Amino acid sequence: MDSISANPSSGSSVRYLVILLAVTVAAVGLIATLSVLYSASATVYWPGYNDMVASLPSPAAWLRWVVGDISEVAFYKHEFASIGLLLGGAFGYWASRYAQGWQGFSIGYGTGLWPWLVTSSLLGLLLSNALWGWTVTAESWQPTFAAFVSLPAAMVLLFGGGWKVTLNGAVLGAILVTPSCLLFVNYLCIPLGLPVVIGNVLGMALGSVVAFLLCRTLPGLVSRQPDVADEVPLPAPQQAPDYGIRWTFRRVLADFSEAPFFGNEWASLGLIVGVLLAYVLNPLSPAYGSGWLPQLVAGQALTSLLGILLWRRQWRKRGWYPTYVPLVSVVPAAVLTHGGSPAVIIVSATLGAMIAPPLACAIAARLPGYMHAYIGNVLSMAVSTMVIVPIVGALLAF
Repeated sequence: MDSISANPSSGSSVRYLVILLAVTVAAVGLIATLSVLYSASATVYWPGYNDMVASLPSPAAWLRWVVGDISEVAFYKHEFASIGLLLGGAFGYWASRYAQGWQGFSIGYGTGLWPWLVTSSLLGLLLSNALWGWTVTAESWQPTFAAFVSLPAAMVLLFGGGWKVTLNGAVLGAILVTPSCLLFVNYLCIPLGLPVVIGNVLGMALGSVVAFLLCRTLPGLVSRQPDVADEVPLPAPQQAPDYGIRWTFRRVLADFSEAPFFGNEWASLGLIVGVLLAYVLNPLSPAYGSGWLPQLVAGQALTSLLGILLWRRQWRKRGWYPTYVPLVSVVPAAVLTHGGSPAVIIVSATLGAMIAPPLACAIAARLPGYMHAYIGNVLSMAVSTMVIVPIVGALLAF
């Protein structure tokens, strides 16, 4: 466990300022290094994002699109990042069962449900693409990824494992969440010029609320036999963390895989290594071909770090706090809308860390018990992005 205490003391503020400085320097170094690689490389070694969408509906392009959906919640949209996330998650699950000293934050919140969770999410993703893939064209991006990071996993976590919950979660995700996202993106965000992440998360919230109300009305959709237990026992309880420097860095890393309900350092490491590899092979392949990947990753890490430092008492009090929320909403939307300048990164990361986590917690606390609290998180993403991204633009103009 962490060897440096996070208890309040005279040196506490200094230690956390050192953390902030170290991460800032590391982020600047990452941006500089990858920018040099980008400018110095005249040859690319992997097809770009635009190459993929221009090749639709060829089978190879569709395969890249569907696999890329797995990492789209982090705004990476690349097959290498997706494969890294799944491999890292699998290792994190293996460690939670057989090598707990290596597991980090227990994947799937220590429920032992990760196999059911990822199965339901992947089935929901495949079914969503089968039903709604026709909406995707070379000129028209669509949120076919939405089911992978929303209702299917939430239903497994709320109602438990087993094939009934797993399959019904996947089906409801594909027929309720994905079309809701399509409606919000195409008939709200695009006409009004709003970041499409707002439509994505509003669709996740609406589709999930309808699904949970349906499950409450028809409990047979999620009920299990009393003698049916999950195949995987819960991991043994861990020693309480001290919320020190090591824990802080680990938590920042784990926040990168929180949106798909993994919340594990190994899953996040696989995600990040995969997307950085994609960037080195072709800087215009991940992150929708924007070329802003280094700045995007730096901003995501910064907003997570600031949130963890700002809300450390809430982490200690509650054991978990949604500091990942601006990492997958406010900061990426700001960077892709206004560019990757230091001002955009710092302002969006700071405002996101200040506003989004407590708003998510406040909304989740007011949800009925038969709805998963993640609905509060995605609603916070919508509100925070809608408020902060225009503020960033106004400050840049000023």
